[in-house]
Amino acid sequence: MDEGGARIRRRVRVRQRSRPGLGSVFAAPTAAELEPGDEEEEEGEEKETVVGSRREKTVEVEVEPAQNNDSEEDMFGDYDSFAENSFLAQVDDLEQQYMQIPQLRKHASDLTIKDLCSGSIKHNKLSITTVGNFTELKVDEHTKNQSRHKDVFIEPEPDLLYDVPSSQVLYFENLQNSSNDLRDQSTKEKDWNSSSHKIGNEELPQNSTEHHQQIDDPCSKVGTSSEENRRKSLKEHLKSAMTGNAKAQTPVFSRTKQLKETLLSEEINVAKKAIESSSDDLGPFYSLPTKVRDLYVQFKGIEKLYEWQHTCLTLNSVQERKNLIYSLPTSGGKTLVAEILMLQELLCRRRDVLMILPYVAIVQEKISGLSSFGIELGFFVEEYAGSKGKFPPIKRRGKKSLYIATIEKGNSLVNSLIETGRISSLGLVVVDELHMIGEGSRGAILEMTLAKVLYTSKTTQIIGMSATLTNVEDLQKFLQAEYYTSQFRPVELKEYLKINDAIYEVDSKAENGMTFSRLLNCQYSDTLKKMDPDHLVALATEVIPNHSCLVFCPTKKNCENVAEMICRFLSKQYLKHREKEKHEVIKNLKNISSGNLCPILKRTIPFGVAYHHSGLTSDERKLLEEAYSTGVLCLFTCTSTLAAGVNLPARRVILRAPYVAKEFLKRNQYKQMIGRAGRAGIDSIGESILILQEKDKQQVLELISRPLENCYSHLVQEFTKGIQTLFLSLIGLKIATNLDDIYHFMCGTFFGVQQKILLQEKSLWDITIESLRYLTEKGLLQKDTIDKPKEEIQYSFHITKLGRASFKGTIDLAYCNILYRDLKKGLEGLVLESLLHLIYLTTPYDMASCCDPDWMIYFRQFSQLSPAEQNVAALLGVSENFIGKKASGQPIKKKVDKDIVNRLYLSFVLYTLLKETNIWSVSEKFNMPRGYIQSLLTGAASFSSCVLHFCEELEEFWVYRALLVELTKKLTYCVKAELIPLMEVTGVLEGRAKQLYNAGYKSLTHLANANPEVLIRTIDHLSRHQAKQMVSSAKMLLHEKAEALQEEVEELLRLPSDFPSIAASSEKA
Repeated sequence: MDEGGARIRRRVRVRQRSRPGLGSVFAAPTAAELEPGDEEEEEGEEKETVVGSRREKTVEVEVEPAQNNDSEEDMFGDYDSFAENSFLAQVDDLEQQYMQIPQLRKHASDLTIKDLCSGSIKHNKLSITTVGNFTELKVDEHTKNQSRHKDVFIEPEPDLLYDVPSSQVLYFENLQNSSNDLRDQSTKEKDWNSSSHKIGNEELPQNSTEHHQQIDDPCSKVGTSSEENRRKSLKEHLKSAMTGNAKAQTPVFSRTKQLKETLLSEEINVAKKAIESSSDDLGPFYSLPTKVRDLYVQFKGIEKLYEWQHTCLTLNSVQERKNLIYSLPTSGGKTLVAEILMLQELLCRRRDVLMILPYVAIVQEKISGLSSFGIELGFFVEEYAGSKGKFPPIKRRGKKSLYIATIEKGNSLVNSLIETGRISSLGLVVVDELHMIGEGSRGAILEMTLAKVLYTSKTTQIIGMSATLTNVEDLQKFLQAEYYTSQFRPVELKEYLKINDAIYEVDSKAENGMTFSRLLNCQYSDTLKKMDPDHLVALATEVIPNHSCLVFCPTKKNCENVAEMICRFLSKQYLKHREKEKHEVIKNLKNISSGNLCPILKRTIPFGVAYHHSGLTSDERKLLEEAYSTGVLCLFTCTSTLAAGVNLPARRVILRAPYVAKEFLKRNQYKQMIGRAGRAGIDSIGESILILQEKDKQQVLELISRPLENCYSHLVQEFTKGIQTLFLSLIGLKIATNLDDIYHFMCGTFFGVQQKILLQEKSLWDITIESLRYLTEKGLLQKDTIDKPKEEIQYSFHITKLGRASFKGTIDLAYCNILYRDLKKGLEGLVLESLLHLIYLTTPYDMASCCDPDWMIYFRQFSQLSPAEQNVAALLGVSENFIGKKASGQPIKKKVDKDIVNRLYLSFVLYTLLKETNIWSVSEKFNMPRGYIQSLLTGAASFSSCVLHFCEELEEFWVYRALLVELTKKLTYCVKAELIPLMEVTGVLEGRAKQLYNAGYKSLTHLANANPEVLIRTIDHLSRHQAKQMVSSAKMLLHEKAEALQEEVEELLRLPSDFPSIAASSEKA
């Protein structure tokens, strides 16, 4: 007890409802009354006293206004009253013990009075100061039934908020202050009202009034008050504090949240039963909880489904979980139907879902949009694009996963699920842009993926959707699916053709397919006629700046030229439209590009015009798309890739010419482009205008009248990426290992359905045998002979180590032997003094074959290499002499592998980029479009991930495994190390990551706990919608990582299934 007065003191501030004040308590518990945990804490406090620590911990207990308590239960536990032999009697005993040490008591009381005075004057709040843990121990012990009703706020010590951004801390402090002011005001009003209704003979404790007087008096007066009065009022203070604590009500929000969670759980259970039963009752929202409907209103503003969407969701085939293909025009609302079906699978049937999308940008857009739903409804949203994605995916026992993948990553994901015997856990596969099954090597990969799902899992449902499907019967037969179609469009689309000055409306009923609409009324000067013979300025100015416009151009260069030309002849009035916001766009473009800005964009953006094509970096494209979506930019000149990419609708779509590059426009491409016209909820009508010359008139009339192009399989046409890769994976995954089974599988593919159309000279059987022979000769397969009865000989196959590595790494079989040779040669003299050698090994082969080096730049870069880097070139067989002769145009006698030379050149580009991390300086140095350099970087990151998986299957390449993990990460993000955690969040690119980092958001945890409203004010050019999506994506990623760690811990602590039992041990004995 000697050191009791110097122990750490705790101030407990209690805001009361009907009593104006409380005094101070100067008692300490005896050692016998302390629980073990308290003894330890007391020892710790004594240690702190030795070093002279006087820190204070403050616990602020905010209590809601008192309400009438009709309950008959005793509010004070085992204590009947405040009479003798009660809790207060024990307090008296402790007080007497404490009084025996006058010096210590005096020291403690003086300190406490000072605390009381300073605390009351500064904060205008009442406090109870205790020695040790007395108040906390006793009050909590005897009011445990009521303590849960307090709204407790623990005032953090300075180090608790050390890691939180300053902007966020300031926000929460302001928020707390404003809420405290409101509560103070509310409490005062209710105290005043309640006091007027008290019974006349009921009086407040005398000491309460005295206490108020003490607050107003100087501290010296308080110090001179008698010891007897302070001790006499002790019981009254405790009475008041305990009564206030007992009457505290449970915070309304916590109860409401609990009820909402219970309701959601109950609705999911009801929805499960509704889905399992054959009843027509679909539950609150298409077999989903009402919360899903509320979330669609909250996040997407969708209050009601279109009639076709309701019809499609209530189809018998959908209810019976049959495979489904549905087709509608662009902007018809196809994705919403797929999302509702995915949510049914995740929440009600409790199975995983795979969604396959054509491009990385669309994958990231969808991840951002659905992460909010995942957080609210309790499922994970995982990205499988570029170098991202884990194979096999983490097996989660609690929550289910929605995998959103590109075509290539979707194939790898399905392979890994089949290999680990988990394909049946995949309840649904959704394919957007199903027509892409007929487009080259990517179509072949998509076909393989779906064929394997169909063959290996009879319980997995497949949903395919597209705006441009024709030969649906073939697809129906392949997918064993039902078909639903509608011509619904939320906004009417009018198609026009422009020939010279005349504009014609497309009319299928007219004799030649079009009817005259109007003459274009424009007054052009001679200069303008020469510069703009197609009247693009006149057509655009009819809708901009109040409405948006897209101008599709044949080439990237044409996009830039048209954007500049339009701005040259626009009135200066266009500069004033949202002028401040356009300056912000320019400023942000500079920020994300280290102060650089494209001179064309610098001239066009003030007019609200910009070009959009693959020559821009993804950061630039994203920022321009955001500005266009919010109406700051009103006109885009773009290439056809925009039509198949992110959704950027417009009031008017103009097709500059009926060509894509030098090829004439296809019907499918035309429909996709004009499908961007008309924005649901914004425009009442959409217009498309195709500009053509007289020479193209006949072809264009055929284009607008003919049906869409048929969709054909490319499985055999894409030899190494198609049928050979398929056979390798079938044998590697043991789906089919003999000739008969492989042939049977092939008959069930899309190619098998169309074999009569596609095969003229050879049969499917012949092609199957030929492909297997090729794989065997290449050393990827080995043939086994199986003797069968009736003297028949049957061949079966097994995969070699090289074959397994190729299929696991999804390496193009045209390059697998070259990759093996390069990696093997690399082991002989791997140069690790720089990254150049490793970068060369992960530079994509297909990009090298299309490369055309600038030899002068090549020679200049070669001459700047360090000795170690020159050693890499020497090992590859490329000399400075050879490059010098190529640069000077001299003849070369010695033959050098062109692919190696080109690949090394691209390696120089990547190596420079990793060193400088500034895409603009690298673009200037190598005279390459910055968009191409970024595509090269993305391709290298993806290929590096493939090479890593390739090496994991071959023991001889063990040395590459650790090296490639780090290199893949460097290539994926290509930024300073501190920005990588932020760029892991979907949709956060380098420019945005820099903004967040500079604002104090330096980790994933910071971003996941950020307030979107603060982000909007802190980060330039960030909309509320984008801020919410960013925070949701960060939260989702954080939850995924936490869950993965928890499951890893559980796995480590779980008893192995093959653990030897006692019975087995005794049998052995």
